[in-house]
Amino acid sequence: MFTGIIIETGEIASVTAKSRGLEISVKTMVLYKDCREGDSIAVNGVCLTVTKISGQLLFFDIMNETIKKTNILSLRKKDRVNLEPALKFTGKMDGHFVQGHIDCAGKIKSKNKVGDSIILTIDYPAEFTMYTAPRGSIAIDGISLTIAEKKINTVKVSLVNFTQNNTTLALKNAGEVINIEFDIIGKYIFEFYKGGYYK
Repeated sequence: MFTGIIIETGEIASVTAKSRGLEISVKTMVLYKDCREGDSIAVNGVCLTVTKISGQLLFFDIMNETIKKTNILSLRKKDRVNLEPALKFTGKMDGHFVQGHIDCAGKIKSKNKVGDSIILTIDYPAEFTMYTAPRGSIAIDGISLTIAEKKINTVKVSLVNFTQNNTTLALKNAGEVINIEFDIIGKYIFEFYKGGYYK
């Protein structure tokens, strides 16, 4: 479980094809100090398991099913990625509950500067529209954001200065693919009503 509050941005050090997927390594400045093999780390919102640690490098194996649903295949050496360790029960709860299970890949439709903020309009498959709500939560590339506006298959989110300076989203442009995880509470409520459990 994660919160969508990014601890640091890391740098892709290697991307290696394997018979059942990919292996990536990420250079970190902070996380490697308090990380062990087997730990869960959200990389651009994707929950991955640390398979090896070498100095400041964290290694992850990525299966084909994860590749199909995320933007991981587009990662290249020296790309920046958002990193968050799993939530500790003794930790502070900011953001919202994020599982690290990506629902779909979306695309940045537009990027506009409004005052100090950056407004992103994001397209996603219409089948997920029921999981969004104005002022509700959404995780974009692992970042907990508030939905400023929603339509059938788009949402608008606002990046404040802190988010711009401490995550990778401000570096992305219109047309780029991002990972989306919809709010787990919204998903459960929809399934509950769809199943006819509430009468």
